[in-house]
Amino acid sequence: MNMSWTKLVAVTALAIAIPAVSASAEPPAPPQSPPGYTMPSTHMWDMTSDTGEVYRIFVSFPGEGEPPADGYPVLYVLDGNASFASFAETRRLQEFYAVGKSIIVGVGYPTDKTYDVRRLNDLTPPLLDPAPTQWRGLAKYESGGRKEFLDFLTGKLRTEIGRRYKTDPERQALFGHSLGGLFGLYALYSRPDAFHSIIAASPSIEWNHQGVLSEERAFTSQLENGKIGRTSRLMIVVGDLDVDDDPEPARALADRLDRFSDRGLRVRFTRYEHEGHMSVPARSVTDVLRFAFEIR
Repeated sequence: MNMSWTKLVAVTALAIAIPAVSASAEPPAPPQSPPGYTMPSTHMWDMTSDTGEVYRIFVSFPGEGEPPADGYPVLYVLDGNASFASFAETRRLQEFYAVGKSIIVGVGYPTDKTYDVRRLNDLTPPLLDPAPTQWRGLAKYESGGRKEFLDFLTGKLRTEIGRRYKTDPERQALFGHSLGGLFGLYALYSRPDAFHSIIAASPSIEWNHQGVLSEERAFTSQLENGKIGRTSRLMIVVGDLDVDDDPEPARALADRLDRFSDRGLRVRFTRYEHEGHMSVPARSVTDVLRFAFEIR
């Protein structure tokens, strides 16, 4: 009787212990990742152009107050994946000033990378064949789609931004860096009145053996002959330490274009000390916002 009772107790204890051992042997659940940061007063969506290209659109807008009677001025920032956040947060920090009562539109691509190779096609004229030595490694990628991209910016995208937000159609500005700066010059030369202001940061003037110079000559010839009425204002920004896009050709460009102030072309040139090619955009943000939004 005593032996049976002892065995019963032992068997019961073992039965209770086995699940406990099994449970303790299971690996612990991996910790959940904390949520990512969502920037306040922003929207994001993907949009398809008429040519079938998909772009990621980032928008920063005032979180309080009523829009101006004429609508908010707008700055379109190319390479939005890389540069939108800097412009958006700087605008938001100054929301109680005139410069912050505006809308930033970043135009990027559906990726988490800062840059996408598709920018090469969107921002350039066709690469020469054979390609210049310094650009030979890019010959395997598409190039030459800048007209279609400009059509998208000034057409379908601008219409959609105006539908979602109250915007001022007379105060639409464009910022581009590097190849984006080259694209900004193309926008000025080919459609002088498409934007109120254009900011070209470290523009890649050397693309295609400085092929953009012929476009500049055609543009200034039209200015001289009175064939261009209203034209965009232009701001060129560079860094002293830029080894990718020499700041001197950009300075010379500003000097040449400044001669046409009597034809309505307003040009500003800013050169930042101790800044290189990739640091110029962040360094220039506040100056760009003031140029785009504070000066009419």
